[in-house]
Amino acid sequence: MKMLPFKRGENNDRTYVDCSGTDVSVHSQCAYCAHCQGVMVGRRKMRPPQRDIIENVRRGGAQDEELLTAAMMFNTLIRDGDSLLCDDEKGEGFAHYYKL
Repeated sequence: MKMLPFKRGENNDRTYVDCSGTDVSVHSQCAYCAHCQGVMVGRRKMRPPQRDIIENVRRGGAQDEELLTAAMMFNTLIRDGDSLLCDDEKGEGFAHYYKL
C-alpha cells in the first residue's frame, strides 16, 4: 500500500495525486477507483464511505441517495486529509470500482 500526497490547486478548489506518472483529480478519478483504500486525515486512516454503500446498493439494501451522501462525505475527507492510500503496486492506474 502506498500513500499518495495531495497536490492542491489554486484556492484549494482542486486536489490531485500522482497516479502512474500522471496528475489525476482525486474528486473525479480516485473517488471511483478500485485501488483507493482510504484517506489519511492526520494520523487516522479513513475508509472511503462509498465502499460500504455500494455493497448495500448491489444487495438492494441502500438507496441511491445514500451513495450521493457517501460521495459528499468522501469530498469532506479529501478537504480535511493530506494523502490517499492506494493499493496499486503494479502501477496500472485507474480501475473503475463500480464496473459490473
